[in-house]
Amino acid sequence: QVQLVESGGGLVQAGGSLRLSCAASGRTFSSYVLGWFRQAPGKERDFVERISWTGGTYYADSVKVRCTIYRDNAKKTVYLQMNSLKPEDTAVYYCNARYGLDYWGNGTLVTVSS
Repeated sequence: QVQLVESGGGLVQAGGSLRLSCAASGRTFSSYVLGWFRQAPGKERDFVERISWTGGTYYADSVKVRCTIYRDNAKKTVYLQMNSLKPEDTAVYYCNARYGLDYWGNGTLVTVSS
């Protein structure tokens, strides 16, 4: 069983930055594929970024260049650094861990005002 707890969301003005964190449980954290997804009001949950256990990263075109995912295996935490935020980035951001099964956190709300 893997438990994920996101933090770092909040209200920010357009053009601002936020760093989201996701703390995970489990002894095999370094083997997890970790990702961030987001769900805007009235829309489906969409992929944002992913980082493999080897450190390889994959981005959605909508956030490429503006966002960076990275992991700290010693702290069992994955981060999402978001810059140049836009109102359309407003969503609940969910952390995902894949290790055989998919595990999800409860999400953290990011609101970007224009």
